[in-house]
Amino acid sequence: MFDGFELTRCEGEGVRLRVRYGGRGPAVLLLHGHPRTHATWHRVAPLLAAAGHTVVCPDLRGYGESDKPPTDERHSPYSKRAMAGDCLAVMRRLGHERFAVVGHDRGAYVATRLALDHPEAVSALSVLDAVPLGEALRRCDATFAASWWHWFFLGQTEKPAERLINADPDAWYRATPEQMGAEAYEDYRRAIHDPATVHAMCEDYRAGLGVDREHDDADRHAGRRVTCRLQVLWATDDDMADLYGDVLSVWRDWAVDRPTGGPIASGHHIAEEAPEALVTALREFWRST
Repeated sequence: MFDGFELTRCEGEGVRLRVRYGGRGPAVLLLHGHPRTHATWHRVAPLLAAAGHTVVCPDLRGYGESDKPPTDERHSPYSKRAMAGDCLAVMRRLGHERFAVVGHDRGAYVATRLALDHPEAVSALSVLDAVPLGEALRRCDATFAASWWHWFFLGQTEKPAERLINADPDAWYRATPEQMGAEAYEDYRRAIHDPATVHAMCEDYRAGLGVDREHDDADRHAGRRVTCRLQVLWATDDDMADLYGDVLSVWRDWAVDRPTGGPIASGHHIAEEAPEALVTALREFWRST
């Protein structure tokens, strides 16, 4: 897994992240979603490196083997702004001042926040299976709540989800080595069996329902938008089209330039299920920027 890549720990914004990197050429940062680790990219990263890119894959703060800082009443240490700051610090420590960013699921919210907060650093943004977090909550209806109820289960604090998840993490998360690959599955499984990681992942969702939405809403009201080129990709076997219809149209108010992209024949975990198609779409997009 990740042949030829280096594995290290790198300073973010007051935390240390586990980071895998390799290749040579224009830099690209790959950000995983919940409940994965950076290992979700193990089929994509080598293809990008072989195609002439330096590829950086961190575990987001709270996830995998990255640090899990203490939280606060607003869950701010797990905000996407904090996570984006980590990613920027890591890239600069590795010598990359400007780079493309690809984010999937929760990582898409971090990638978007990175592009909004640090436009000078992001040359191109690709988001997978996501609309802006504040946009998703603003549009939330009964269909969304029925399909994405876990946002509210993980995000609430009255009856914390951690106790239920920790009772049987394998039953809750339900990934398989056949889907992920044996080594990536073992990496993921170590993470979900760590109660500190489960707590941190819930904190990610708690931040999402509060401080992250505040940040997105503030940007929307101020007219702040993504200034780099934006690509939006989604899995045909996920529910993005069912929820939003024209997914690209949701993003049009969030970007200076008209977003491009489209569906990929895959389930939700595109990097694991359709790596070649994803790499092709990414490289075509980067060539057009």
